[in-house]
Amino acid sequence: MATKKTRRNLIIAIFGGLFIVLAIAVILGSSRENVIAVQTEVVELREIVQLVTASGRIHPETEVKISAEVSGEIVEMPVREGQIVQRGDMIVRIRPDAYIASRNRAQAAYEYARAELRRTEANLEKALSEYSRMQELFGKQLVSESELIAARTAYTVALAGKEATEHQIAQARASLEEAEENLQRTNIYAPMIGTVTKVNSELGERVVGTGMMGGTEIMVISDLTRMEARVDVDENDVVQVSIGDSARVEVDAYPGRIFDGVVTEIAHAAKTRGMGTQEEVVNFEVKIRIIEPDVMLRPGMSMIADIETDIRPDAIAVPIQSVTIRLDEDNTQQDNRSTDRRRGRVRDQPNEIVFIVDGDKVKAVPVKRGIMGERYVEIVEGLEEGSEVVSGSFRAINRDLEDGALVRVTNTAERNLADSN
Repeated sequence: MATKKTRRNLIIAIFGGLFIVLAIAVILGSSRENVIAVQTEVVELREIVQLVTASGRIHPETEVKISAEVSGEIVEMPVREGQIVQRGDMIVRIRPDAYIASRNRAQAAYEYARAELRRTEANLEKALSEYSRMQELFGKQLVSESELIAARTAYTVALAGKEATEHQIAQARASLEEAEENLQRTNIYAPMIGTVTKVNSELGERVVGTGMMGGTEIMVISDLTRMEARVDVDENDVVQVSIGDSARVEVDAYPGRIFDGVVTEIAHAAKTRGMGTQEEVVNFEVKIRIIEPDVMLRPGMSMIADIETDIRPDAIAVPIQSVTIRLDEDNTQQDNRSTDRRRGRVRDQPNEIVFIVDGDKVKAVPVKRGIMGERYVEIVEGLEEGSEVVSGSFRAINRDLEDGALVRVTNTAERNLADSN
């Protein structure tokens, strides 16, 4: 029994000792300050190009939608899609029979009005002669005053008849010119040199003239020698874009190829989708002329454009991920706080900061950003060239690091080598 009791006491002593050692280790570990592994980068002067990226489609700079000006049946269409046409080429002919008949009626009405004018002129001449004769006889007291008045009235009526006939001639001439114009419109000619990029109607189909509703769009002729990209730019970004800005256009059909462009037009009216909903999107159309493409670009091709809205050749720059946000909890700094008037309480304002490595610790430095490039952001206040800023990891910058935190810098050289490549 003594042996068993001794063995049990020994086991209890061993476990008790292990518990004490473990407790001491936990206490020592908890008292030791946490060291955060970070990557850093030296602040340098860099050229930063601010970009606005938007997607859209390729369009010709000039395209003309050909619509019928008169209604009727298409009896001739000597062009097809993809064909190059010259200015003045006949591209569509509409059956002219009804318009020839209308022109002939107008011609006959015009000739009748001219003949009527000759008749009224003869009547006027006769009435004038009779009125003159009556005046002479009245002066010799050979006719009564009533006969003179009757002659004068006849002359006035004849004069009015001539004037009415002249107006009828003008009306008939206008109707004839309109009929002639409608007859000529049965032949549609190409208004420009270009390529037929779309044909909507076929031979034998009936089309409606533009004088009736919207008219039928028969085909589209485009100048494929001058192409442009039309992109939708978000309302928050369009204020940065200016006419003349350079752009780089990448067309999906030609992966890996970059086409140079220049902004030529910025819409003044917005294009809104999902109005009144949580998914409402407000964009503005921006047109980018593509400068001398070395391949055939076709209307409707999908593309993405990077518009260069600003350039800083020698900017103090840090990686974009180095800039993070922290709330200012100092109640004495009223400049960095705002009052929620609706609720009557003070709330913290976010500050943009970077972490600078100072020995084995980091220091939180407030900064003011300038323009932003693809990988780097300009710092206009708060940093000097040569400072060592924390550039990673994302978790460390945005969650773990605080002012005065202990850090261990890792793989800085490898990161800088990768960035230089």
